[in-house]
Amino acid sequence: MPDRIESESRKLLGRLRVALAESTAGQARLDRIVRLIAESMGCEVCSIYLFRDAETLELCATEGLRPSAVHKTRMRLGEGLVGRVARSRQVVNTADAPAERGFRFMPETGEEVFSSFCGVPVQRLGEVLGVLVVQSRARREFSPDEIYALEVVAMVLAEMTELGAFTGGDGDAMGQRHRNPVLVRGASGQEGAVAGRVWLHEPRVVVTNLISDDPERELARLRGAIDSLRQQVDEMLATSVTVDAEQVAVLEAYRMFANSRSWMRRMEDDIASGLSAEAAVEKEQSLAHSRMSQTADPYLRDRLHDLNDLSNRLLRILTGQGRDTGAQMPDDPVLVARNIGPGELLDYGKKLRGVVLEEGSVGSHAAIIARAWAIPLVVHAEGITAEALNGDPILVDGDQGVVHLRPDLNVRKAFDDKLAMMTRAQERYAGLRDLPATTLCGTTVSLHMNAGLIADLPSLPSSGAEGVGLFRTELQFLIRNQMPKRAELSALYARVMNAAQGRRVAFRTLDIGSDKVLSYMKPQDEPNPAMGWRAIRVGLDKPGVLRMQLQALIRAAAGRPLAVMFPFVAIPAEFRAARAEFDKAMERERILGHPLPERIEVGAMLETPSLAYADDSFWREVDFISIGGNDLKQFFFAADRENERVRRRYDMLDVSFLTFLEGIIRRAADSDTTLSYCGEDAGRPLEAMTLVALGFRMLSMRAPSIGPVKHLLRRVDLREVRAVIDAARGNGGSVRQALTEWLDGVE
Repeated sequence: MPDRIESESRKLLGRLRVALAESTAGQARLDRIVRLIAESMGCEVCSIYLFRDAETLELCATEGLRPSAVHKTRMRLGEGLVGRVARSRQVVNTADAPAERGFRFMPETGEEVFSSFCGVPVQRLGEVLGVLVVQSRARREFSPDEIYALEVVAMVLAEMTELGAFTGGDGDAMGQRHRNPVLVRGASGQEGAVAGRVWLHEPRVVVTNLISDDPERELARLRGAIDSLRQQVDEMLATSVTVDAEQVAVLEAYRMFANSRSWMRRMEDDIASGLSAEAAVEKEQSLAHSRMSQTADPYLRDRLHDLNDLSNRLLRILTGQGRDTGAQMPDDPVLVARNIGPGELLDYGKKLRGVVLEEGSVGSHAAIIARAWAIPLVVHAEGITAEALNGDPILVDGDQGVVHLRPDLNVRKAFDDKLAMMTRAQERYAGLRDLPATTLCGTTVSLHMNAGLIADLPSLPSSGAEGVGLFRTELQFLIRNQMPKRAELSALYARVMNAAQGRRVAFRTLDIGSDKVLSYMKPQDEPNPAMGWRAIRVGLDKPGVLRMQLQALIRAAAGRPLAVMFPFVAIPAEFRAARAEFDKAMERERILGHPLPERIEVGAMLETPSLAYADDSFWREVDFISIGGNDLKQFFFAADRENERVRRRYDMLDVSFLTFLEGIIRRAADSDTTLSYCGEDAGRPLEAMTLVALGFRMLSMRAPSIGPVKHLLRRVDLREVRAVIDAARGNGGSVRQALTEWLDGVE
């Protein structure tokens, strides 16, 4: 970098530091900043546009344009050159702005006399917060060195905008950003409602010393932190217990980034321009995030996660912030995170009241664990990690997929009323625990619970469940960094059976793939993993793994009854091949002299419409069928359950889906095959009542849903429910409204 530019950049940043430190209102700060930038760059115009909402940019300060346009001029994302910078996250630098593609003339600003235009995105870690613009009368393109200086300034503006420096009026750099109530809309990953206090999984590193006038000191700090980072990565490689080449490759990629000279050189240049070491790290992280997140190359997008992780580690070293900061977890913690793995979530134990994730999915292992713990989960809560601070009051509504951060008194009172009503309902359900789920017309339904952790089993007797209709075995694979041993699995499955105290437990064999990926098994680059290499398809392609798990289950039974079901069976041949593996495992255990189960049930999960039309011989061969409602519904309606745009568009109470289910019920009855319905809908009282009215006599759901479902079933006559359904069929569409109106009249 030329010395002149370095010197000018450092001078400008020094003047900005003074402006930001002054005890002035946010608007006064912005006005001062645009004047300083215009003077330093030798331009007639400098303007700052910030987002008013997700789609609208607003002119918030200007030097050189008409002052009357401030807070009046607005444009949509992608509109005009400013909107183009914000959408593309790329610099627009032109000597003839009116001739540029997408130019929008804004007469209220008086900018028609300025030909040259250079717009730089104000962004932090992939989030565009606004646009910094300089303009001049003379036709010229701005030099690379000038653009570099603007990017440095834009980085400082991004950090200060994020911290609220331009919204607070008392000189406090945090402004009102982390004081005001915030409503975040996401998606429901697990139903329920809870009030608590925020506990951040990875607290946001707050960089307050953005600008430095001692570059030598900052360079020394950066180099020392880089040395510590490299040592950490080397220790990760040295202590890695896995021999899996894929994991080693990931760690080697970490080491490659940590030793990158170009990365180090760019940060050194940033420090020479006047940034602190922390600000230099954030600047390069944000620029790389902008470039790499838009690439079509999946490999480069994956490397973005590596760079983000290393940058965050480096920031924690520099600032001393992170998990071990001395902060104490509150007594009522609600975990807030960008995303989290199953092992990390399980480390927290069942002390969590709820979980809120910026990313995640409704079918992820985090969602599975949240359901097992019966705590509300909200996913896709965009921006929550930047808004929340440790200890903030938080209300999580898992039913609606809504989070209230730092709620006001009115919201809190309404939420308290909802919690009180839920508590009264739970007390009422507790009295039904030992009573059968028998309807007014005398039909008794068998209610079972879903589980996936040994910690779930103590709730089996208290829930009123008659058994475990689905025990997910993949969690024991997901929380390890290498394949578990057969003896470990056998001991675990034996503990599950012991805890069930003679009640039936249906073990689902390993269901991985889709959104559940094992770190030690080579991931598949699939365009649609939900319909790809997953579940029984993996088991049949990796027969050694399937056989090992089946042997562990047989040994765990130790002569007791054993029920095993294979997931995601699409055609009879898959079930027959899996059943053959089970028979081989049984024969091997017999030869070894191990006790065999006294009774065996081998079933299949019907999660694809194709299996409903399997030949009659399959229905006679299979001991039981468990409908996996979550997957079956998404494939029946061709609506990805991870896609918020479409997953709520289709109703399982639609006549077409109910008719399809009736066909399955008839086939099960004709072949005398035990049939159950397993999934989220089985645990929703209205849906459960409908399933029972159609003919299902066994439902499997999360433990907390058993009380509400039993309470409703004991209050209805199935003949009346069936009559309402049949009457509503003639109108087509869903029968939900008709059933809801009928239920309103049920005492």
